[in-house]
Amino acid sequence: MAYTDAKLLIGGEWRRGDGPGEDIINPATGETLARCGHASPAELDMALAAAEQGFRVWSAKTPVQRQQVMEKAARALEAKIDEAAVNLTKEMGKPVGEAKIELGFAVDLIRWYGEEGKRAYGRLVPSRNPAARQMVTSEPVGPVAAFTAWNFPSTNVIRKIAGAIGAGCSIVIKPSEETPATAVAIAEAFQEAGLPEGVLNVVFGVPDEVSRHLLASPVCKKVSFTGSIPVGKHLQKLAADTLKRCTMELGGHAPVIVFDDADVEKALDAVVGFKFRNAGQVCISPTRFYVQEKSYSRFVEGFTERAEKVKVGNGLDDGVFMGPLIAERRIAVMEQFVNDAKDHGAVVKTGGARMANAGSFWAPTVLADVPDEAMIMREEPFGPLAPITTFKGVDDVLQRANSLPFGLASYVFTSSGKTGKTMSEQLEAGMVGVNNVAVSTVETPFGGVNESGYGSEGGIEGLEAYQRTKFVTEIAL
Repeated sequence: MAYTDAKLLIGGEWRRGDGPGEDIINPATGETLARCGHASPAELDMALAAAEQGFRVWSAKTPVQRQQVMEKAARALEAKIDEAAVNLTKEMGKPVGEAKIELGFAVDLIRWYGEEGKRAYGRLVPSRNPAARQMVTSEPVGPVAAFTAWNFPSTNVIRKIAGAIGAGCSIVIKPSEETPATAVAIAEAFQEAGLPEGVLNVVFGVPDEVSRHLLASPVCKKVSFTGSIPVGKHLQKLAADTLKRCTMELGGHAPVIVFDDADVEKALDAVVGFKFRNAGQVCISPTRFYVQEKSYSRFVEGFTERAEKVKVGNGLDDGVFMGPLIAERRIAVMEQFVNDAKDHGAVVKTGGARMANAGSFWAPTVLADVPDEAMIMREEPFGPLAPITTFKGVDDVLQRANSLPFGLASYVFTSSGKTGKTMSEQLEAGMVGVNNVAVSTVETPFGGVNESGYGSEGGIEGLEAYQRTKFVTEIAL
């Protein structure tokens, strides 16, 4: 599967796009891979019309019929994971082994939503009138508009496609123009599976222009977005004009809280690899490390030793654990975070600078003695930076962990069941991992609170996000 120009999928037909388009850059080498076609306003209208027609066809299918198509799509994608993973690595940078795992997650998600769609149960409500029957049913909400970020070219896209299609909706999705090939591979799998025309439409373009156009239309009844908080707020305002319901999966700034009674080595084994996975470009990445005073020195030393062993390079090379940042623009952001931390008295234990590679590589970085006033403790770095500081007790660390407006994920390490329970209940987060970091699975809800967004993807909650409730009362004549 060679990396080729990314096309649009509208009404079951592939199109080059009448818009200007843009280059797709390999962040590990700086080379141009291909062109990503852009949709013109007329093509966006075509996609909306196709989704409207596709919804009529798809929503009329039985859940079993929908599941059969989704199972075929899962098999089609599964058959080309190896080739698709290489393209994912080329466009995004993560190691190819990690790309295969991500695509495998997509296959599992398609299957899970196909099956879960068969369990969109309603209920009978006992009536006060003995002659009446009261029924509550779930039905697909309608055509969906979805927008995704670049950091997980497969996961971000499939969560929206599988959830919508599994519920009986059609969808117009705009994946990131920086990582389009993976979304195209997913769409091809659904095409091969016999998905009716117009049920899945894929468009690319200037993000604000596409979102304004799609959200101004009354065709789409639902918006799902994965990306930054400022963009999420912007899209929510646009959606308000036509009162579209929204799912917002926005940024985080996940605290990691390590108590003195925790097994420090096991905590390090869990969080260090997770911190540098995808070069830290993960919304649930651990990004603020609070370590209780007696364990602090040991934790910092252990973290530094492990970080120095992380092999960084082109994700297509053997043994590479961490690839580049998505683009050159992110290098300046990392520099700003590190310099600000040093200005506030933090100590760089390892890393702290870009690497002498052709692409946009940044060294795995550990910062010790980072005060709460430093920018990196207040804003999401979205990179391979690990700031570490100390805390005294439960009340102290809870106040500091909950002091920001974000609430996506949090992680706690302790051998005390009481402490784990207290932290899981009182941390302001949509997902909490106690003595582990596995907060993202196919069958569980994924989503945040406060300014990290609302609504869930994954689990039954992810299916319900694409459904609406109808109440029917009936009296037999």
